[in-house]
Amino acid sequence: MELEVFIAVAEELHFGRAAARLHRGQPTVSDAIRRMENTVGGRLFHRTSRRVVLTDLGEALLPDAHATLAQLRRFQQRGGALAAGDRTRATLVVAHAEYTARHLLLRCLPRLRDRFPGLAIVPPMPTTAQLTALRAETIGLGIGLATTNTTDVRTRVLSTERFMALVPEAHPFAARAELSASELSTTGLLTWPRQLNSGLCDRLLSAFHISGADLRIIRTADSVQAIAAHVAAGTGIGITVESALDHQPPGLRVIPLTGPSTTADQVVLTPAEPSDTAVALRDLLLCAAIDGPKDA
Repeated sequence: MELEVFIAVAEELHFGRAAARLHRGQPTVSDAIRRMENTVGGRLFHRTSRRVVLTDLGEALLPDAHATLAQLRRFQQRGGALAAGDRTRATLVVAHAEYTARHLLLRCLPRLRDRFPGLAIVPPMPTTAQLTALRAETIGLGIGLATTNTTDVRTRVLSTERFMALVPEAHPFAARAELSASELSTTGLLTWPRQLNSGLCDRLLSAFHISGADLRIIRTADSVQAIAAHVAAGTGIGITVESALDHQPPGLRVIPLTGPSTTADQVVLTPAEPSDTAVALRDLLLCAAIDGPKDA
């Protein structure tokens, strides 16, 4: 499906990685993007031999692509339920941004399935795309990072995450217990692309601005694993949030950032008039977040 290809390339910013993620050949991915560009009447990506970046058109269409794909998932699930003779099951489509509340969802999943048999969790969706999908009613609940422009969407804080720096063990900062934004002012940093986590990037920019420091993002990567690999290769220092780290990356130190705006809120998002099922799920997630890991 061309929408899936567009989203994969937009998130990976690499045709080869997008092809591997989709289990397709790279020529197939390139052809799908060309067809989609012909359909919309403009270029979606700037491509060179060294890098791939979204055009203004591509960045503007990415939230709509996520919302449309979520609508298709809901259509498929609803069709399956009707074909099976189930005309009463309430369907709730849930989206979450990459790394947000992943462990919380895993802890709650058994109870979620029992209480909400019509629950469908779509693939990771950036918070900005979730806002579009909530307003279009293609999803009923989202989990993302606090951001601006939440008009017509209800927001409740699930947890507060600290920014963490990934530093090579041989780096002069490796022995530090904490790091400030001002100390990283002249350092090349690696983090997510803004189109994946605009809330995180805006919050990080705020931390550096408040400290009077320069934010020098020299490379972006779509996953913590990719960021850690670049850090281990000596490219720079990585920036992530605590919940994205499943384990201590080998050969690296994980050091929390300290100072104003060095935390980011994970939030649960619902429409202005959420369904009863969305409210019940939101409350379950909020209670589980308060109870912590012991709440299985």
